[in-house]
Amino acid sequence: MKKLIKNKNSYFNVFEFDFKMKFALLVLCMTIGQIQASEINITDFDNELKQSQGVQISGAVTDSNGQPLPGANIIEKGTKNGAQSDFDGKFSLNVTNANSILVVSYIGFKTQEVALNGKTTINITLQEDAAALDEVVVVGYGTQKRSDITGSVVSVPKDRLENLPVTNVLQAIQGTTAGLNIAQSSSVPGSSASVQVRGINSINAGNSPLIILDGIPFFGVTNDINTNDVESIEVLKDASAVAIYGTRGSNGVILITTKRGKQSDGKPIVKYSGYAGVEAMANPLTPMGPDAYVQKYADFLTANGLSQTAVLPNASEVENYDAGITTDWLGEATRSGFIQEHNISLSNASEKSQYYISAAHLEQNGVVKGYNFKKNTFRFNADSEVTDWLKIGTSAFFSENNYSGGRANFLEATAMSPYSVPKDENGAYIIYPMSPELLFRNPLLGLTTDREDIARNLTGTGFLELAPIKGLTYRMNASYTYNWGNFKSYSGRAADDQSGTGFVSNSETGNWVIENILTYAKDIDKHHFDVTALYGAQKVDYFQSESRAVGFVNDGLSYYDLASGTTQSVNSQGNEYTLVSQMGRINYSYDSRYLLTLTARRDGYSAFGANTDKIGVFPSVAIGWNIKNESFLEDSNFVNALKIRFSHGKTGNQAIDVNQTATTATSVRFPFNGTVLTGVRYNNIGNPNLNWESTTSSNIGVDFGFLKNRISGTVEVYQSKTEDILLRRNLPNITGYANIWSNLGSMENKGLEVTLNTVNIDTEDFSWKSSINFSTYRNEILDLYGDGQDDIGNRWFIGESLRVFYDYEKEGIWQEGEDIASVDPVAQPGDIKFKDQNGDGKIDNEDRVILGRTTPDWVGGFTNTFRYKNFNLSIFIQTSQGGLKSNRDLTYADEAGRRNLPADFRYWTPENKDNYWPSLSAYKNYKGYAFPEDYSYVRIKDVRLSYVFPSSILEKIGVNALTIYAAGRNLHTFTKWYGWDPEVTYFSRGSSDNSGGSWTNNYPTTKTISLGLNVTL
Repeated sequence: MKKLIKNKNSYFNVFEFDFKMKFALLVLCMTIGQIQASEINITDFDNELKQSQGVQISGAVTDSNGQPLPGANIIEKGTKNGAQSDFDGKFSLNVTNANSILVVSYIGFKTQEVALNGKTTINITLQEDAAALDEVVVVGYGTQKRSDITGSVVSVPKDRLENLPVTNVLQAIQGTTAGLNIAQSSSVPGSSASVQVRGINSINAGNSPLIILDGIPFFGVTNDINTNDVESIEVLKDASAVAIYGTRGSNGVILITTKRGKQSDGKPIVKYSGYAGVEAMANPLTPMGPDAYVQKYADFLTANGLSQTAVLPNASEVENYDAGITTDWLGEATRSGFIQEHNISLSNASEKSQYYISAAHLEQNGVVKGYNFKKNTFRFNADSEVTDWLKIGTSAFFSENNYSGGRANFLEATAMSPYSVPKDENGAYIIYPMSPELLFRNPLLGLTTDREDIARNLTGTGFLELAPIKGLTYRMNASYTYNWGNFKSYSGRAADDQSGTGFVSNSETGNWVIENILTYAKDIDKHHFDVTALYGAQKVDYFQSESRAVGFVNDGLSYYDLASGTTQSVNSQGNEYTLVSQMGRINYSYDSRYLLTLTARRDGYSAFGANTDKIGVFPSVAIGWNIKNESFLEDSNFVNALKIRFSHGKTGNQAIDVNQTATTATSVRFPFNGTVLTGVRYNNIGNPNLNWESTTSSNIGVDFGFLKNRISGTVEVYQSKTEDILLRRNLPNITGYANIWSNLGSMENKGLEVTLNTVNIDTEDFSWKSSINFSTYRNEILDLYGDGQDDIGNRWFIGESLRVFYDYEKEGIWQEGEDIASVDPVAQPGDIKFKDQNGDGKIDNEDRVILGRTTPDWVGGFTNTFRYKNFNLSIFIQTSQGGLKSNRDLTYADEAGRRNLPADFRYWTPENKDNYWPSLSAYKNYKGYAFPEDYSYVRIKDVRLSYVFPSSILEKIGVNALTIYAAGRNLHTFTKWYGWDPEVTYFSRGSSDNSGGSWTNNYPTTKTISLGLNVTL
């Protein structure tokens, strides 16, 4: 029985009460309030009948330049009768009489009233509203005009959130935003992606940004968020923007806002969106065919000086060879993948209330057999203005991610001999198809495993907002999240588990958050003041239990009766932590020209050491100058926006698990004097002095817009320094412990980010817009242990990047006739030639050098959007340049010549004197070489072609909007990298990443072609 010691501190147990029950009642009351407050007009049908007897009018809505305004709202004044303009700005409407007044509105333009005066055809020109064109952006605990923001806040393009065959919101926004680095580390269905904002700030502690969903810290996996529910995504990058989130802000913040109900013509808005697509391996490394495999075995024996006694190494292979029996193992383990998603939403809004309800189902059958993923989500958002001074609202969602099913082994499938078969004459899987070879098992055995893997998330958030006097607002946010997961598996005789093994694991995590937010806004002449104060608390409670049994009479019971196993074991663990926070922020602006932001956050974290102050204070300051608003540029037609920003501040990182500051123990059982005794073994040494990791950063940014904003963008440079790094320090073995968490060392980051948006062509029928983003950064270890020494074992070097390749430098391949013995006496022709760095005439550990960084030199994205009448085409290209990683697809020689190789694996032979590929015997002299290769690539990430049906067609079928589209993802990759994919890291037996990472993926990168449609009723 294993039990972890909980790390509690009475200082933080100030909110110990039955929160779950009270919160459930609060959300229930709010939900009832939303339903009661919704204004459902049951006479809509009668009104429509009357209107059908009125006057039919038509026209067009354009801007001052004559360009059509699609989606403009045209409402008959005093009624709910209305229409929207189509893609060409045209509309038609049945009004009550020929003298009605139309109210026409469009985002970014002044609302205009137009009297018909008996006209049945009317053209309407709207004037731009300078104030409305100033975009409102979600920032921490509120919103701001884009022109008033002093920190580094970037909005993700909204068109990336629709019409894409993705299973995760991070996949949709990959490569779209400067400074936001998202790497698809795995292509397994249902997998997420690793995400970083402005690089790496910590060595061992977490580097992932904080995700805020609808104003509340998000607890779950990003698969829980339905991309179709997302209204906007903002990324906070610098200290001024993220300091408001204190200890969790040092790695950046991603703000995700979901959709709310929008006011329409009084009817609920029903939307459906769905797509279906096929998947295939993006760049398959097809294994050698039967003839090439036979030749490869002969070449292997020759290279290793062995005599060939049989055409193939194993008796079963020879038997199949003689009978002419072959198997395409890659074809046996893979299939054509399929993905589909269906979303439906219902929304409406009135002057006093609104609601948004959605449900979605996603299903993905991967290209490797058994890799399936299903996701179901449900969301309910509602707000009500109860009185002029009271608002209430709720946001609730449920998600279920299902990864169940036995899986084929993709790696084994690429390695199997073509002269082997998967099943015997009875149709049962053969355990070792290459018998008597026991190195490779049948890659299809995993399909027989009974496996259930389901994770669920139920989150409810409620808010209450009071506005007792003008400018003053109090808001209380209360949120509770319950995550629970179930994993069950049973492997039996069919999977070569002759005893049978059953395993069951259940986990649950409860998270509650309460925030009290007070804001006050005041304008005095040209002075604007905006003050925000916060007091909040959070608690996380986690528990997991596991049961395992081995030794079943048969496989009939699977994991349903673990007690029938001859040997059982159980394990449980749990922990909890709390967080309390206070925050204050002042935004000041003078005449929208001179801007100032002051922020301070104070956080307390229960998991820090008993000998330290658990409270940390994190301040920041930012200033901005809107040069465009100065008199000398106010009337400029060339400069439409120009602002300079500077920020400086300090953030913290608490990203370590609980029980790291306390010494923990595990119970152990051992035999003694004929009986079984239970003892205690310490398994982790705590550090009671452990404290915050802090990052101090500075940022300079320039925002610009020229030629009526046809050229716009941002340039930013930043520098950050992280101190008191949360670092696992290695301990001598004599202590009995491997390492201990400590606050040691410091590290620096410097970076440059550029975003450029252009409107290249803009005519009535055709437009072309482009968006480019570029980001690069360098990090440097300034200190580790205070003694100025490197840590070669972990490959940490002072003055170098954190993640580097420290290895031999490959110069080529030793060729026949070269003087090999004098430099590398054990090497042979065909072996890798390493550079003698120190010139001592031999190759040893002293010749290892830093070859480069594992992180790319720069990353970027390039989007081009074309419109021709009702057709739209979007092409998104993603790139990553520079950076090294181990290429395990070049190490296929170390298995006694018994594995298959890729068909284009051009190994060295005396006849093929290649200077890049080693021979089939070179593995004997690898010296631990990790085969670092440049993984630069340019990828056609997404291509979408859509058609928006005009209103003249939609009116005939009773549909408000209809779009059909075709989309392709991961269509082609341009790269010199040899292997399955330059971005994704693949599994290799018994290997590890030179930079310290592990190789865990066993799935190829896929490309997807899909067809979809969006319908609005």
